[in-house]
Amino acid sequence: MNDTLQDMMREATRLTQAGQLSEATELIQRALSTSQTSQTSKATTASSHSAFLTPSSVIDGVIVSRSVEVNPTDAEIYGAGEFISGAHTHAGLTRNYKLYVPPAHAGRALPLVVMLHGCTQDADDFAAGTEMNVRAREQGFFVLYPTQSQDGNAQRCWNWFARAHQQRGGGEPALLADMTQSVSKHYAIDLDRVYIAGLSAGGAMADIVASAYPEIYAAVGIHSGLPRGAATNVAGAFAAMKNGEPAARSTAKASGATVPSIVFHGDADHTVHPKNGEQVIAALLRGADSSAPDVEQGAASGGRSYTRSVYRANGGYVFAEHWLVQGAGHAWSGGSAKGSYTDALGPDASGEMVRFFLAHPRRTE
Repeated sequence: MNDTLQDMMREATRLTQAGQLSEATELIQRALSTSQTSQTSKATTASSHSAFLTPSSVIDGVIVSRSVEVNPTDAEIYGAGEFISGAHTHAGLTRNYKLYVPPAHAGRALPLVVMLHGCTQDADDFAAGTEMNVRAREQGFFVLYPTQSQDGNAQRCWNWFARAHQQRGGGEPALLADMTQSVSKHYAIDLDRVYIAGLSAGGAMADIVASAYPEIYAAVGIHSGLPRGAATNVAGAFAAMKNGEPAARSTAKASGATVPSIVFHGDADHTVHPKNGEQVIAALLRGADSSAPDVEQGAASGGRSYTRSVYRANGGYVFAEHWLVQGAGHAWSGGSAKGSYTDALGPDASGEMVRFFLAHPRRTE
């Protein structure tokens, strides 16, 4: 990091400590813009994705209320399925969402995949880029897309770096868990097959939510994200994004259970350092009774090469996969150009996550 960036980071820290959060955010966004390495590819639609860092108001507490509103006139037809708009309120927080309802779901207990978008995105953008609704129609599952509000974060980032949103019982994790449970009850979801995934800030929040509520989520997918506990303030978030989690913090993770995890990261990601994906896996391995990973080299058809590492418990149970995609930047691997932050040349992250999820129903032992 050059002297200019160091000076900007010190000033951002001072502003945060002084309570001048909006000024700190603007300064960090300028710093990220200054340091962002251009990532251009004819098959990559990702633009600069730098604004993780706008703090939101602090709301703590336990589940006190549920409110689900669905507007049927907003339904969009996806083949024989529907894409329905709704809103959910919990403990003083309200967030909109969209829900893909697959065809012929009545009378069937189907899986649910919760998808958390990245900064500047929304439900429609993320659904288009990941094409998760296409897979849901083909394979028979629901997809829930919570949407961050601009009141919660000016750049629509999930607040993974703020203490108020990093644990069970309060903030965004509690809201997302309650939203998941409310949708699950309304549609009689198979409660042993509920999963959560996200991109970038959404990936970081997915890791937090899954670890905080392992009784709800059977597995998690983290794409271009960061490990829970990587930062507790805006300055720490900036440092973790650019360099990976500091070694001092990597040995003292935020408390919480772990669930089976599939991790995707590009090795040319200059927005969230690929070391963060390695550290998500390292956190899973701590204390795990596991053998050395099975490592394979492969390539997407006509596209990027990758290294896939599969981690098994000594009993043979697969509890983690790590996909490192060569030459990929900060973008959803194998995604569609219809959405933002996608890389069509990479292996199919959506398909691989669905495969991993459906192979991991919730374990009750």
